[in-house]
Amino acid sequence: MSYRTCKEVGPLCPVEATTYGYYPNFGGNVFFTVFYGVLGLAQLGIGVYFRAWTLMVALVVGGFLEMAGYIGRILMHHNPWDEDAFKLQIVCLVLAPTFVAAGIYLTLKHIILSLGPEHSRLQPRLFTWIFIGCDIGSLILQAAGGGVAAAAGNTNVKLLNAGNNIIIAGIAFQVGHHVGVRPAGAGVLRARDSPRARIPEMAGGWGNPLMQKEDEFLVLDGMMIALALLALTVCHPGFFLRSLRKVKSKS
Repeated sequence: MSYRTCKEVGPLCPVEATTYGYYPNFGGNVFFTVFYGVLGLAQLGIGVYFRAWTLMVALVVGGFLEMAGYIGRILMHHNPWDEDAFKLQIVCLVLAPTFVAAGIYLTLKHIILSLGPEHSRLQPRLFTWIFIGCDIGSLILQAAGGGVAAAAGNTNVKLLNAGNNIIIAGIAFQVGHHVGVRPAGAGVLRARDSPRARIPEMAGGWGNPLMQKEDEFLVLDGMMIALALLALTVCHPGFFLRSLRKVKSKS
């Protein structure tokens, strides 16, 4: 039976036939929406205060993309067949962790500048270029895959799986370069747990049993990124790293 014409849950369009196979949990997704929204606003305020513009942009964009993704999941709670909500959440939640990771890479550069560049195997500026350069490559692949998956919506399984394979390639490249550069600097803890968890989740194709376990998604994706962004907010690098902050001196 084809579900291409399904627009809402009904006798001929059961929720079990959707990509996720469930109604996204309302309370859990509202929590993450509010949580990421608050952290995004906090990063905006702190970033303006320290005038740490590049770090601010990376973390604010990451936080607000996460928020938008969970808004999409809230909309899917009311209608799991909502294709616009599905597209919103898949694109935003695929791309957001890369921006949070970029903030960590920028912080790593300034940690090295503060502790002494002579102790590093690489020049500080190279950390940013290497990490972010590789992440941009993976981001392009993930964005392309997310775009293909979003265009497919809930019903075109063949196109969904094509987008899925592109996303997996982007995530695998991202994880691979993190393993390769780990001896040079290990500062990508929580934000990088999310991509590693997504590889087995997406390897089985859209609608596979692992993808239909929301509890694991909320813990391994939502919570890991939330912990990373929370740490970067409560212990903002601008409080500790002189080379990062550009607060105007009092006249």
